[in-house]
Amino acid sequence: MERGRCGRMNGGNILVVEDEADIREVITAYLEKEGFRIRTAGNTRAAMEAFRQEQPDLAILDIILPDGTGTDLCRQMREMSELPILFVTCKRDSEDVLNGFNLGADDYVTKPFDPAILVARVNAQLRRNRQRQGRVGWRHKRLEVDFARAELLVDGEPVALFAKERQLLHFFIEHPNQVFSVNHLFERIWGWDSGSDERTVMVHVSNLRKKIEEDPANPRYLQTVRGFGYRFSLVE
Repeated sequence: MERGRCGRMNGGNILVVEDEADIREVITAYLEKEGFRIRTAGNTRAAMEAFRQEQPDLAILDIILPDGTGTDLCRQMREMSELPILFVTCKRDSEDVLNGFNLGADDYVTKPFDPAILVARVNAQLRRNRQRQGRVGWRHKRLEVDFARAELLVDGEPVALFAKERQLLHFFIEHPNQVFSVNHLFERIWGWDSGSDERTVMVHVSNLRKKIEEDPANPRYLQTVRGFGYRFSLVE
């Protein structure tokens, strides 16, 4: 088990999972300067032990680890928590990026990276997470959302959502009957410095339709407005 470290402890708890000691130390040093309390791990076994013990506010995961992968860790963490998850990795293929987002990752940083930018992304994710936690609930016919518990019910049955699917649904709920371009959705949910591209919006819209629509091919809620983008329709 890697050792825990304490900064000023006014920024929250962060789990850093990285097998390269020099990179781990750099990330830790920059985050501690911002007042975060850091717990580190160099493999998946130590990471899950630290995760269960610390219940961190955010996790930074390398994808390639000595005894497994960060994507496996992401999947396990998502089963137990809605904490923001950032991947830090040398893998750059768009397929890897999309796979990470589909597993529930919130952001993706490729090596080499600027530690100051990583800190900025950490702060942005924590800020968005606090805003999400401040909401209560929402209901419309077949759909019901408990924002505090991060739960979606469809016809009374719980439906699992990945992190970005949940953020996308929450954004649409807050802006009903408005049309948003793919570019706008990408900027609001992912951000232009996320390491992904606009194709991920279409992937997530398609996946979300499969989960909330009676007939995904003829959506009642998440509609395509040809030539413009998407609209979350609540018109009777």
